[in-house]
Amino acid sequence: MNIVETHIAIQQENPVRLSDYAPGKFKSITSKKGMKKAIDKGLVKVNGRVAYTSKYIHGGESIELFRKDENLPSISLDLEVLYTDEHLAIINKPSGIVVSGNKLKTIVNALPNSIEQSREPDALQRPQPAHRLDYPTSGVLLIGKTSSTLTKLNKLFEAKEIHKTYHAITIDKMPVEGNIETPINGKTAVTAYTVTKEIPSPKFNFLNLVTLHPQTGRRHQLRIHMSELGNPILGDQQYGLNQNNSKSKGLYLHASSISFIHPHTGDKISITAPLPKKFGKIIS
Repeated sequence: MNIVETHIAIQQENPVRLSDYAPGKFKSITSKKGMKKAIDKGLVKVNGRVAYTSKYIHGGESIELFRKDENLPSISLDLEVLYTDEHLAIINKPSGIVVSGNKLKTIVNALPNSIEQSREPDALQRPQPAHRLDYPTSGVLLIGKTSSTLTKLNKLFEAKEIHKTYHAITIDKMPVEGNIETPINGKTAVTAYTVTKEIPSPKFNFLNLVTLHPQTGRRHQLRIHMSELGNPILGDQQYGLNQNNSKSKGLYLHASSISFIHPHTGDKISITAPLPKKFGKIIS
């Protein structure tokens, strides 16, 4: 086990149980439930001895929080890092790779060899994605490097304070702009879109470079909404209405930018991932 943080207990008028005293004293674990789990796992010591939740704290004790070493798999991938600091990172995810899961070849397993571990007290043993991108989708992927950062990023996503822009190539003639508000699996789903460029196509009548702004984050939202509009995304084998056979080039959907206020520094972060080369071949 490796020590993560040390806290010297504040003097107490009346003794307090460790399970009541410890929550909020460490950056690595902020919740009472999380601290209780750490104590139950033997990851908390008081004055050098493994402590239990019933241990009473009087004041002046040295309380140490430990982390177990895990033998987690790792792989080497040539991941483009667009931004990194001690709290978070942003990478340009390649298409055709899952973010996480039971397979060896995942973005999660590649992160330790691509991003330096944080030196913050609540640093994660390996960085973790703060959201997901589909297997065939490329582009910006936000990564948390500490426990507190992941928690804060999740709250920003819930408050819709992280803004993402996507680009896609869609099939056939479509309106220049609009909003799609068709529910997905019974839940509200909203997508704003603008056609940036229209390209005549002998095969598909027209191909369109479309800018997409999802207002919600439902699974496959952009792919479903474009398909329901009658303009499926090129290369979409699941929602392509049987007219989309560019499987060899994959899905033409790219998370092109992300912007938010840094949860620790308060700085405005705005990062862009350039369109993949396959987009350029069509646009040009």
